[in-house]
Amino acid sequence: MLAPTRDFARPIIGTVGEATKEDIDASSGAVVAGDQVGLSGLQKRYDAQMRGTPGVQVRLAAAKPDGNSASPSPTPSPTAGAEPVVLFEVKPLPGKPLTTTLNIDLQKLAEKTLANTKPASALVAIRPSTAAIVAAANGKGNRGQSLATLGRAAPGSTFKIVSALALLRAGLTPQSSIKCSPTVTVNGRKFSNYSDYPPNHMGTITFRTALAQSCNTAFIGQRGKLDEFSLSEAAGSLGFGIDYDVGFPSFFGSVPDDPTATGRAAAMIGQGKVEASPMAMAAVVASVVAGETVIPHLLDSQQATSTGKPLPDEEARQLRNMMRAVVTEGSGHVLGSLPGPAVLAKTGTAEYGISKPLKTHAWMLASQGDLAVAVFVNDGKSGSSTAGPLLRTFLAKAR
Repeated sequence: MLAPTRDFARPIIGTVGEATKEDIDASSGAVVAGDQVGLSGLQKRYDAQMRGTPGVQVRLAAAKPDGNSASPSPTPSPTAGAEPVVLFEVKPLPGKPLTTTLNIDLQKLAEKTLANTKPASALVAIRPSTAAIVAAANGKGNRGQSLATLGRAAPGSTFKIVSALALLRAGLTPQSSIKCSPTVTVNGRKFSNYSDYPPNHMGTITFRTALAQSCNTAFIGQRGKLDEFSLSEAAGSLGFGIDYDVGFPSFFGSVPDDPTATGRAAAMIGQGKVEASPMAMAAVVASVVAGETVIPHLLDSQQATSTGKPLPDEEARQLRNMMRAVVTEGSGHVLGSLPGPAVLAKTGTAEYGISKPLKTHAWMLASQGDLAVAVFVNDGKSGSSTAGPLLRTFLAKAR
């Protein structure tokens, strides 16, 4: 292992060790007992490439007399003491390096940022300009699993970026007036805003304010403007919900069609059947910043091309305007005092499970300069209070 530390990106890079019987049996003779092979992660997936091929040499050497031979051997052999004769030789071939896009300093910073977080957690940072994943950290609560790239959890209100794009395409503008009520009932199910939603932003507010303050009822109330494909199409434009072969274990998110009224209402606020990984949500932010669909990559040798509907720059500009308001006047004010380029953000809290009270996933997304970052904590109070300080710590030290 040549990583900077033993634990550096270990759930992604993987581990190396002595070949098991299963490894040997599956290798068709390429691996023998005692060989060192990749056991997990990229080390295992690209083991044949990185391991190379050992050399082989068949030599004819003089037999050592043992006094037991009844007759001379019919096989010719070199004269005793002569140099062995090489009959067959295959030169060894070195393995080919596998280069990742991880930035050593940013990866270390991301891992340090999560070091004291007990629940499962992850932090992913992407360069919007290149789509390169520069950090993909997994907290100690993940038990060795790469939730950063493979996790599946309801994204909560961070998904409102996708819903906002769908509604912009349906005719809304950031200054459109919409209604934010304390609750809204859909087919017998009551939806409400988060417990400390600011009362001075109730009633008729702008669409920009609805995203900034994260009003659930306002977004759910606009669901009638969308058809059954609007959300998934908008998601695809932001690098979300379409699987791509990028050469490493990854989950790009999912927006399943739900024919029920309550299911579609829940999807507007990133709940119901909608699932995301931290990588997928970082791609959403990166796409908004870049003004085009960003498909993140970890290996320069494997980059995918978007198959989603293109993201026009005007739509991205409107989303940037709305996400900036999250920081300047909304739920992402925890990032407001960061020095440097303007910060865009979106908070998210998603209920899950069946126990009462329901547990909550805590999310926060942000961008600053050429960094788009997603932070996820499996169990937290809220996106702004649990994930927000972690994201602030990372951005403050990443410059």
